Amino acid sequence: MSTTTRTTVRTAGVAVRAMLVFTVVLGLGYALLITGIGQFALPWQANGSLVRDADGETVGSALIGQSFTDADGAPLPEYFQSRPSAAGDGYDGGASSGSNLGPENSDLVTAIEDRLAAIAELERVDVSEIPADAVTASGSGLDPHISPAYAQLQVPRIAAERGLDESAVRDLVAQHTAGRDLGFLGEPRVNVLALNLALDGLVR
Repeated sequence: MSTTTRTTVRTAGVAVRAMLVFTVVLGLGYALLITGIGQFALPWQANGSLVRDADGETVGSALIGQSFTDADGAPLPEYFQSRPSAAGDGYDGGASSGSNLGPENSDLVTAIEDRLAAIAELERVDVSEIPADAVTASGSGLDPHISPAYAQLQVPRIAAERGLDESAVRDLVAQHTAGRDLGFLGEPRVNVLALNLALDGLVR
């Protein structure tokens, strides 16, 4: 075997061993280390920020919105409704996206007009009272929050459907309204799933 061949074989052997070592260290060891740190330091977040109901059943994630509709897609009138979603068929975690339609796009304008009319009928309000987030999807299509204004708009309907005092439902909305992050980032918001679970808790 020539010197050139021995050098080539030796170099290839070093490369293969280095590849195997780094595959184990970075591909397996690093993943296990980060997973372990996550499970130890932030287990709730590491496991998907799952939300459970009063019976301990997993009903969703605090980070991913969901629809509160019947099998035909009609809003369940006894629950707070989420904002629209452009992710797949709605709140599809595997198809996160916005509509990518511009503000003058005719399809978007028509969709917003239809949503305004539907919400005005459901809530028995004038379209001028409906906040923007009630008729527009978020950039991800997965936003689990609505504005306090949209939540408060739904209070009379929900109170009537459930036979509750409006003041009790309004207090519930206020209790589940999160302020701006660090006092100045973002906008006040209400997690719809958490609010609906608390709403169910009022009548348990």
